[in-house]
Amino acid sequence: MVKKNLIIICLLFLGVSTAFSEKIRVGVLNGPSCVPVAWLIENVKQIDDSVLSFERFSDAQSLLPKLIKNEVDIGFLPPNVAAKVYNSANKAIICCGITGKGNLSIITKDGKTSRFSDLRGKTVYVAGQGATPEYLFKYLLGKNGIEIDSANGTSLNFSVPTAQLVPQLISGKIQYALVPEPFSTIAQMKSSDVKSTIDLQKEYEFFTGKSDSYPLTLMVVRKSFAENNSKLLDAFLAEYEKSYEFTLKNPRITGELCEKNDLGLTMQVVSAAIPKSNYTFVSSSEAKDSVEAILSLFLENNPSSIGEKLPDQDFYYVSKINDSVLSN
Repeated sequence: MVKKNLIIICLLFLGVSTAFSEKIRVGVLNGPSCVPVAWLIENVKQIDDSVLSFERFSDAQSLLPKLIKNEVDIGFLPPNVAAKVYNSANKAIICCGITGKGNLSIITKDGKTSRFSDLRGKTVYVAGQGATPEYLFKYLLGKNGIEIDSANGTSLNFSVPTAQLVPQLISGKIQYALVPEPFSTIAQMKSSDVKSTIDLQKEYEFFTGKSDSYPLTLMVVRKSFAENNSKLLDAFLAEYEKSYEFTLKNPRITGELCEKNDLGLTMQVVSAAIPKSNYTFVSSSEAKDSVEAILSLFLENNPSSIGEKLPDQDFYYVSKINDSVLSN
């Protein structure tokens, strides 16, 4: 131990960073965002000399304090939440890449609804006030010339919790809901009368001229961890990419792993939803344009939701290995 301490002191004196972590602590959100992590949880227990551990959280607000207090190293957050923490907490966390792109749709039993214009005079129950579904939906309504909360427009209602949207739609208590995957898949599995009628991703791509969808989920890392453990972080990102690729190729096995590891979704739901969930892995160096595009909608609607400004260049982690390995 004395010899090890002497080596560390000498290296620090020489200006060499040695803060190597003996454990990689990953925080995952139970539900759809953790699906691509299932293979990793099951098969990768250690990276180099560092033990890989996973802690599950019910939502981003439960995960955030652990990241800020240095109790979790890597996590998964909505883009606006990650940006707000970066801007307001001394750049405590940075972006490693995009792990989930847009998968929002309008679900309804109304077989006559197929276009935004069909939503005039209707009330749509939205999953996620102050989050991507709200601001993206408002943006697309505006682009389609539809006023919000007016007699001939579309009313937005946030009174129903996301988990209750599907049962209330099926029971007929509500007629239209804006939901992400896997809720659309769950609704259609439970009732053949429910249809996914409007694909918000296609609308977004049409009006923005982008051939790529917007990000719904980012992988983030504590900035100090990234600075002191860049090679270890790169190795983790490479393992994550393997897990993501396995997810796309093996929906049923991934569903079984999610169920086995208590990740909040059944095998049937996961395997059916994966093809529609738009999982991806885009390295941070390739992610900036699409991240800024979606954050600009937040900035326009509610600047405080991202910390009053777009994150600067330092928000995007620069990998030490070839970005082509970490991009898809």
